[in-house]
This record gives sequence, C-alpha cells and structure tokens, in this order.
Amino acid sequence: MNDRPPGAADLDAAAHWLTPIYGAAETEGLLRAAAAAADRHGLDGNDGRGLDQRFSLLITYGDIVQRPGQAPLATLHDFLCDRLGDSVTAVHVLPFYPHSSDDGFSVIDYRAVDRDLGDWSDIRALAHDYDLMFDLVLNHVSRKSQWFANYLGDVDPGRDYFIEVDPATDLRAVVRPRSTPLLAEVPTARGTRHLWATFSEDQIDLDFRNPAVLREFIDIILGYVAAGARLLRLDAVAFIWKEPGTSCIHLEPTHHLIKALRALLSAYAPGVRLVTETNVPHRENISYLTDGDEAHIAYQFALPPLVLHTLLGGDCTTLRDWAAGLPALPPGCHFLNFTASHDGIGLRAVEEILAPAEIDVLVGAAHERGGFVSTRADGNGGHHPYELNVSYFSVLGGDRHHIARFLCSQAISLALRGLPALYFHSLTATENDLARVEASGRYRTINRRKWDAAELERLLDSRDTAQAQVFAALRHLLEVRGRQPALHPEAAQTVVDIGTGVFAVERRAPGQTLVALHNVTDREQAVSTAILPEANRWRDLVAGRAHPASVRELRLAPYQVAWLSD
Repeated sequence: MNDRPPGAADLDAAAHWLTPIYGAAETEGLLRAAAAAADRHGLDGNDGRGLDQRFSLLITYGDIVQRPGQAPLATLHDFLCDRLGDSVTAVHVLPFYPHSSDDGFSVIDYRAVDRDLGDWSDIRALAHDYDLMFDLVLNHVSRKSQWFANYLGDVDPGRDYFIEVDPATDLRAVVRPRSTPLLAEVPTARGTRHLWATFSEDQIDLDFRNPAVLREFIDIILGYVAAGARLLRLDAVAFIWKEPGTSCIHLEPTHHLIKALRALLSAYAPGVRLVTETNVPHRENISYLTDGDEAHIAYQFALPPLVLHTLLGGDCTTLRDWAAGLPALPPGCHFLNFTASHDGIGLRAVEEILAPAEIDVLVGAAHERGGFVSTRADGNGGHHPYELNVSYFSVLGGDRHHIARFLCSQAISLALRGLPALYFHSLTATENDLARVEASGRYRTINRRKWDAAELERLLDSRDTAQAQVFAALRHLLEVRGRQPALHPEAAQTVVDIGTGVFAVERRAPGQTLVALHNVTDREQAVSTAILPEANRWRDLVAGRAHPASVRELRLAPYQVAWLSD
C-alpha cells in the first residue's frame, strides 16, 4: 500500500532538478519554503477550464481600452464580457504590476497591482470569467525596486540578488537580444559596480545562483495562483542563468529550474500551466517542450514571420514544408499559435528557415508600411535584424484585399494544431501608432495603442469600418472553432500539398474530419475536391454553406478561407 501523500512524487522530481544546482541542504530549504507558501496562500488545487477546442487566449494590456472615471482593468472586463463573451476562454493580462519602463516588463513590485490600472479585486473579477495568464518576469527587475535599493544599501532582501561582473571579463560569447551594453555601471557606497543587464540599464538581471532569489519567486508564483493565474508566462526565461565564457542562453540549469517549477506546480497547483517565451531559433524554442516535463506550452515564434512571408509573396511553400515537419509533442504539451503580440514580429525563429534575402523582404515590408526594425548584437560588433516593429494589420496592407489578407493570416493560426492566441489589436484591426512611438522613443509602442472605449465602441458598431469587419469575422471564427472536435489542440494534423497558392491543413478527431483551406494569393484559386476524404457532403463552416459530394472543384476568392467539415 502506498502511504505517500498526494504530490510526493512531484516534490521528489523538484528535488531531483534542484539538488545539482543548490545542493541537498539548500534544496530541502526551498521545498520547505514552497510548502509554507502554498499553505500561506491557501491554494485550492483549481484545475482551470481545461485545454480543448474551446480554448482561445486573448493577449492584452490592462489599460488597452479606457473609460474616464473607471479603473482600466474594470473597463477591460466589461468590454470582454460585452463584446466577446465566451468566444475567448483565457486572457493574458500583460504585466499589471508597478513598473518603471518597457510597458510593464521592468517590474518594481511583483506582489502589487499598478494603481493606475486597478487592484487585486479587479484581477480576481476577471479570473471569475476567464482563465488568466500572468507574466512572471524572472530574468530581471527594475532599478527602482526595493530589491535594488537594498542592494545599494547592502541589506537583505536584495543584497546578493544581482550579478556583479568585472568589466574586463570576456563576454563576447553571450547571446544578446539587444544592441545596448550588457553591463550597467552602478555607483554604490562600496564603489562603482558593473551589473548584468541583458535588456536595458533599467532592467537589472537577477542572480538565480542565489537560492534566496528562487525562494522569492516560488512565493510570488503561488501567490499568483491564489489570485487567479491558470497560466504563467515565463518572460525571457532562456536568459536566466549566466556563466561567463558561455552563450548564457538555454544553459542546463535554466532547463532544470523550469522543470523544478513545473514539478512544484504539479504538487501544489495542478492544472496551472507554464508557458515559455523564448524568441530564439525554432529548434532551440521547441527544446522547452520535447522532454514532456518542462513547459506545458511554448510560443510558436516561427509562425508570425512565416505567415507574413507567405502572404506577402503569395506562396505557401516554406510555411507548408515547415508545418509538415513540426515534431510530435509529448501528451499535454502544445504550441501557442499566434501572429501578433504586444512585441514586434520576431525574426530569430526563422534565421535557420528563411534565407537572408527573404528576411530582407520582410524588413523592407515593415519599413514600407510605416514600421521600424530593431536589431541585436552578435558579439563580434555586428548587428542583425531582430524584430519588425509594426502592427500586423498594417504590414499586411498595401493590397486592395487588405482585410481579407489579414483575416487569412489569423485563420491560419486558428487552424493549426496547438492553442490559438490573438492580440487585442488584431481583433480591432489597429494600425501603427506612430504618435506613441514619437512620445515614448521606443519602437515597440507602435503596436501598443490605448483605445478610448467610446471611440472603439463607435467603430465596432459601424458596419463599414475595418474594426467592425475584422472584429465580427474573428469572433465568428473563434465561435466556429470552439465547436469543432477536429480542432482540439491534440487532434491529428496533416499538412496537404496542393500547390503554392493554397495552404491546406487536414485535422482529424473521432467523428470529424476538417480540411482548412487558405488562399494565400490575390488571385482566385481552384481546388480539386479529390483532396477531401470521401463523404456524402461537405460543409464550409466559415461561410455556412454545404457542398454536395458531386462538386468536383471549389473556387476560392483572393485570400478566402474555407473550413470544410464532413
């Protein structure tokens, strides 16, 4: 008879991954701290709403829609309930903590809600209607945080939370996502120090070699779960472990720490899922999924630039071949399929998929459509395109079929195996916000407009606006998707080669076969029904129209999407 308490095996797994990093004694202390934190936060083991074809994630800032006299989080909640209802089931509220820069990703206090957005009661109210994804900004903290103030004052907690580096150290091997200096010069009472700062001089990296840092984050994580988090996005997690002389990305202790966090969540908060955010070459990105005991979900970073490449060129060959070659993932592990987010369109994921000339075409398109391009340093004094800073809706403009082309891009991500995510500004067909770029001096704000609620509602209620047309079409696609067993995140997938002009995906589940067709060109495309499995008739779920088996050919208008179900 097994008398071990529930979760004991998960705690053993956590110890297995932590002991090589911290030693047996420190690991035992970390596990005791985790148990105390779980008890303190009163975790109830809520499993969330589950991951099936009904799951869809909306990515949004807490103040992306605003109404005078109302807390922005409350305005967002009202908007989602009134306009989307249950057509989305989960909401990623981007960092809603007090912060000093980077639109939330330079966190001052992980345990507080920015008072300009609302308070914890607003977060809990959202969590009542939607599964929430919280950001866990592990890699760095704001210079204005109490931890950093304590470092300057040589007191705890914070005295040993940061990474001091001799500026003479050879750091040329370090992989960088930015072109800014890696070390931030900091005057202290003990003299000038140089601290590791991967992203900016306001975002000072934390030292996870110190178990006290992990202990802080275990308590923060379990507190987030108690406040309603059902998914945790591990921001920039690939960079959290540093060893001079190495690339300082994807190091073995990084993978061990994620596996340990997953095991602790399995013990104290089953059903809460870890999402890794690693904007890196595709084969590196999927390394967080393939073992089956690390991340539950990983952003599919190759998808946004590949879809853009496909629709700008009118040729699905590269997208088709890439999608056909995706590996089978362990049960319970998924890609998060998206085209746009609060950041730009990352290019690192396709550095080994697209040729340099093809990446140059994407760069040119971003510039042509009023956007910008961020670069990264390579360690040898060179700089490479890192991210296209442009609204996804804007970059697909310049074509008389603008709205249809954009909707095709979104439908592709909704049809692929995995979990779909849509950015708020994709739903609302938001163009580049150049005024915010000018005001902030940061390229990324081009894609972070703040809507006045009354203005947005007027646009959505006017039939002839791009906002109304795109919002209605995407809501329809989400509602249709949620009713299809064949679009379950683990339903079988076959990418079908029917030429360069139509991207075709067959999805299968017991009782249903669904073939998703996407015309990626500005010309009508004819598709033979011979590609469809035998059935008495097929129904186009998007158009709501039936096709008898006798039909030998389907004709797709420019950028038309057809989801054909038996």
